[in-house]
Amino acid sequence: AVRLVVDREREISNFVVLEYWTIEAELTKKSSAKQEKFRATLAGLANGSKLQIDSEKEAKALEDELRRCSYSVNSVMRSDVPRQPSPPFITSTLQQEAARKLRFSPKRTMMIAQQLYEGISIGAEGPVGLITYMRTDSTHVASSAIAETRQFISSKYGKEYLPPHARVFRKKGRFAQEAHEAIRPTNIHREPDQIKSYLTPEQLKLYELIWKRMVASQMAPAVFDTINVDVHATQPRTQTIYLFKATSAICKFPGFMVLYIEGKDENEDGQFPVTPIPMLAPGDDLELLNLFSEQHFTQPPPRYTEATLIKALEQKGIGRPSTYATIISTIQERGYVHKEKGRFIPEEIGMIVNDLLTEHFPQIVDLHFTAEMEKELDEIAQGDKNWITVLRDFYTPFDATLQNASQSIAKRDLTKLSDEFCPLCDRPMVIKVGRFGKFLACSGYPDCKKTMPLIARIGVRCPQCYEGELVERIDKKKRRFYGCDRYPNCDFTSSRKPIPQPCPQCGKLLVESREGWAVCMACKHKVKIDEVEKVEAVA
Repeated sequence: AVRLVVDREREISNFVVLEYWTIEAELTKKSSAKQEKFRATLAGLANGSKLQIDSEKEAKALEDELRRCSYSVNSVMRSDVPRQPSPPFITSTLQQEAARKLRFSPKRTMMIAQQLYEGISIGAEGPVGLITYMRTDSTHVASSAIAETRQFISSKYGKEYLPPHARVFRKKGRFAQEAHEAIRPTNIHREPDQIKSYLTPEQLKLYELIWKRMVASQMAPAVFDTINVDVHATQPRTQTIYLFKATSAICKFPGFMVLYIEGKDENEDGQFPVTPIPMLAPGDDLELLNLFSEQHFTQPPPRYTEATLIKALEQKGIGRPSTYATIISTIQERGYVHKEKGRFIPEEIGMIVNDLLTEHFPQIVDLHFTAEMEKELDEIAQGDKNWITVLRDFYTPFDATLQNASQSIAKRDLTKLSDEFCPLCDRPMVIKVGRFGKFLACSGYPDCKKTMPLIARIGVRCPQCYEGELVERIDKKKRRFYGCDRYPNCDFTSSRKPIPQPCPQCGKLLVESREGWAVCMACKHKVKIDEVEKVEAVA
């Protein structure tokens, strides 16, 4: 897991940003009495050649060329496209969806799921287990539960929301365990609203997520009326034909989406665009109303969230349902990574440990090796392999590598000089790395043993005492917060990172709220961070 985070961070650092431009045409049907506009995106040439537009100059030159073209509809493809529901939850998908939709950590998700599984007191019924076992990698559901769910859908939503046949989900791989079902409610008739008075807010949110996913998994698919239009733009002088594409989808039947829509990760697109397109037919002449060119820049891959890291571990065959939450917690507790705005960033110690292990134990930290080891353990459990043979094949080369590494790995000195001075002897303080992270120590050690927490200043004056400066601190649970450096004389704190620019409405402190936005702590005014930065730069 640490290697995945480190590799992704280096991928981001090494990413070369490239500029590119897109061009959209605003069109309408010439013969139409009512001007119904639609937009189509330039996709390349009609012969299949791609167009690469790298600068504004190239975009404007191409725009001039396109304004001289005649436009017509080349093809129209219309079809009904079904969208199928997702299967009921397994451990990994429950953790991913709870992270996306509820902002629950994997550890928190499993703790609440354990409570729902072990039993909640439901009035006169007494303690009742509300969900099936929550550590599973099987999407299998008992036939009785499927029948119960289908009967519920028919009575609650109507027969049009019930597919003709029960939807059966197969196990994901050879080693998926069929001993446990998918995570589902033990009684589908216990709707979340009916038992919410017996649950805590967190229990209710997770139960509702599990309940909706299970019911939706047996509902009819959603159906979208999709239209794909190819537009040809012909240059009369050169007879060059440019290809524009327009795509749209209108939901004809919501199906399972009336109840549940799966969350998306940042790098996943929505399945269907919703821009309306008028009725068109091949050969229709079109009128060009306008052209729009837009600048873009290639984006590096996003940092991992808890949901996407679990997804990556699962895809690579690393870990098991019972270990995902522990893995995510451990790499944070040991200081190898930290979360910022919900995304994992490797700490320096994490990168150093990863590099040392990669250099001296390349086989052990190889992702393929880890997945193969998981597979061999499953084969031992099923009686297909002898555990002594597997252990011998692993340990013999590992022991030799370990002996060699213990001789060749030099102790790394991670000490760095800081701009702080020791309050006892006035010598420079140095930054050291300990088991709990970085700290300041006097360079005069062992004569002076003074140590201090490392303070990260953020360049913002304290809004409470107006004398101190806000600094980044870490609490006992290793969560970042921001406080005045005059503490305990000033007790100002904020869980959100303050920004240097004041609120444009009232002049008070702005703090980061979500990616790209800031909110005022006093008047609650919301503003884009880049907008206040531009105002500050002009001032």
